[in-house]
Amino acid sequence: MRCLFRETVPVTICTRLLATGEAYCLTFGIMTSTRLFDYVLTNATLIDGSGSAGFVADLAIQGGRIAAIGDLASYPAARHIDVTDKVVAPGFIDVHTHDDNAVFVDANCFPKVSQGVTTVIVGNCGISAAPAASKGPPPEPLNLLGAAGDFPYQTFAEYVAAVNDLGTIVNVAALVGHTSLRIKHVGDLNRAATATEIAAMQARVEEAMAAGARGVSTGLAYQNALASTTDEVASLARVAGRFGGIYTTHLRNEFDAIGDALDEAFTIGEVAELPVVVSHLKCAGPQNWGRASEVLNRIADSGLRTPVHMDCYPYAAGSSNLDLGQVDERVKILITRSEPHPEQSRKTLAAIATEWGTSQHEAARRLMPAGAIYFSIDENDMRSILSHDRTMIGSDGLPHDEHPHPRLFGTFPRVLGRYCRDEGLLPLETAIAKMTSLPAKVFSLDDRGEIQPGFFADLVVFDPRSVVDKSDYEAPTRVASGIDYVFVSGSIVYEHGNLTGVRTGGFLKPSD
Repeated sequence: MRCLFRETVPVTICTRLLATGEAYCLTFGIMTSTRLFDYVLTNATLIDGSGSAGFVADLAIQGGRIAAIGDLASYPAARHIDVTDKVVAPGFIDVHTHDDNAVFVDANCFPKVSQGVTTVIVGNCGISAAPAASKGPPPEPLNLLGAAGDFPYQTFAEYVAAVNDLGTIVNVAALVGHTSLRIKHVGDLNRAATATEIAAMQARVEEAMAAGARGVSTGLAYQNALASTTDEVASLARVAGRFGGIYTTHLRNEFDAIGDALDEAFTIGEVAELPVVVSHLKCAGPQNWGRASEVLNRIADSGLRTPVHMDCYPYAAGSSNLDLGQVDERVKILITRSEPHPEQSRKTLAAIATEWGTSQHEAARRLMPAGAIYFSIDENDMRSILSHDRTMIGSDGLPHDEHPHPRLFGTFPRVLGRYCRDEGLLPLETAIAKMTSLPAKVFSLDDRGEIQPGFFADLVVFDPRSVVDKSDYEAPTRVASGIDYVFVSGSIVYEHGNLTGVRTGGFLKPSD
């Protein structure tokens, strides 16, 4: 069976032995077996994730991997899909998620799959579902990952086994959270850890890294991590560094003292000799608007021998637990949930304070524990950070919020539609690289993040003319438009607005 080559786009064929046992001859382009491809996507505009310009070709999938690229329309396949005028890109890698428990529930993965995400990095901001083993209501900020009963994992290996045993729609790569370790091992969270407690946490990091963690994360701005010292964190990061891991950090301060907080992150990276990722980089608070250039220059001039990257979501508002320290009457704050006053969800803190005849600070105190969206970011600062060549895209969505930030459903289509197509902030190829090959490189996701023969067939098919986010602060769960198909490990998990019921994701260890 001969290949019918286009003169302008030669067929590139995988010569590795695929999972099915079928191989191809690169020299002559002859199939050595009459087995079918699983899928052939015809007339695709391939944007391969490398940052290079797109080109038109067909793409074949077999055995969970990309098998061939070229003129393949005449090849037999279980299913041919004509994707004329559509972009086929590597599946998006969401580098900043809190989907640790959401990955087990189809409905909670839907926000990610529906925007083209095929791999999520969990365990961010110092909070990971394992090792936690929390029996009662989880303390803040661990409650961002779920409620009582959602944290049964004594070890990181138990979490890995659960992902693989239950099956997931998306692929999962994970960090081990510093705050989760503190909750488990530090007797008083309002002080620094003792030498004995640090040793216990180091042992947990070693176990997690051996079980497949990608590194250590911190959320040093949160109350239960504030008392930790730089040395405490560096001692854990050193363990991750020995395994070739990384250090990701929700900085100790994203407001006035952001410079000092960045310096602390650089110190930890230098001492532990591992790469650093700054989570959801921003200049928060009106008094810090306009500081993006200063902050980006500080990162560029860090002098670290190891790389420094950051992630960013394409919105001028953040979301987390309601924090009295962030109550600022200059900043609009939208309440997303409140345990003592659930009726106040979806109202602004200012409106609630007026209704109750009290200050915003007092109203916030009465609402807690609660969640909030803070409109504390300058749009121009966000655009500068988003377009920087070291920035990856991360949603930072909270799947357990009753009224979530729209980034949960809209992050990736918003970049592609609003910031690429409509505003021209980024070329489409550059934006896709930020969502695919760059995070695959930073998080060592082998054979993912690019369209190459032999790479895993984690793919998204979208319409570049119509792709855009539909979620907003009033209706945050609207599904994005323009995403036609999502493939995970060669199987369609999302098709024209619906989950297919296929769960071909799994836990990705560094060697996978």
